[in-house]
Amino acid sequence: MARVLIVGCGCRGRELAAELTAAGHAVRGTTRREKALEAISATGAEAVLADPARLATILPRIEGVSVVCWLVRGGPLETLLERLVDTPVRGFVYEGDRPDVVRAASDRWQIPVEVIDEDPVDHPAWRAAAAGAVSRLLGG
Repeated sequence: MARVLIVGCGCRGRELAAELTAAGHAVRGTTRREKALEAISATGAEAVLADPARLATILPRIEGVSVVCWLVRGGPLETLLERLVDTPVRGFVYEGDRPDVVRAASDRWQIPVEVIDEDPVDHPAWRAAAAGAVSRLLGG
């Protein structure tokens, strides 16, 4: 199975982490808040402190990762995507307000991407869409 990095492992990120770990994937979930580490760990994921606004805290976390799920708004998205070119990351799942940036990076650097368009209020549908996106990127 693959290792997946979930950047922004809040409520929905933890649901996705639980589903991916149940499917046999190794998941690493990030949070800015130390008190959230335990909730991430409870999903079976490796919980790590990292701030998506500071790539220096995110980039070391992609070691051994096949797919990155970016579930946060903002941050240095373009720079991150450019840096992924020289890593073993094989795909990028995105939920946010800048899908045009992600699609342009996919075209420019040939990074396979999936954009989640499901309504985040509908947790089951969102989780299924996110897990499906990861699966497609992994060739499943």
